[in-house]
Amino acid sequence: VDVAESGGGSIEAGGSLRLSCVISQARLADYSMAWFRQAPGKEREGVACISWSGERITYRRDAQGRFTISRDFATNTLYLLMNNLKPEDTAMYYCEASHRTTVGYDACSITPNWYAIRGQGTQVTVSS
Repeated sequence: VDVAESGGGSIEAGGSLRLSCVISQARLADYSMAWFRQAPGKEREGVACISWSGERITYRRDAQGRFTISRDFATNTLYLLMNNLKPEDTAMYYCEASHRTTVGYDACSITPNWYAIRGQGTQVTVSS
């Protein structure tokens, strides 16, 4: 099972980007998934997550109201829509996933090192 991110880029503050994460050789609905980010010189931090059932969604505080996590089962894709981007959102963004049998219950987390699978990342750069 692999995950692959795309959709990053350079944008001015106030703009929007939609990140995509395709999970391959697996069924999206069986996985709890999350977006993390890491800026140079900083620790990796959780941005948003969604449980395998879709019933549990969590956002970091400064992402609430600006970012939306969603899924498309037809294309096996996880999305992160980011609106009103700020320079402090600049980071490499990673998609992570764990199978529901690994998670053990209907949950997700924005705590680092919680997931078993991680992608290569996509860069987001926000200029002021």
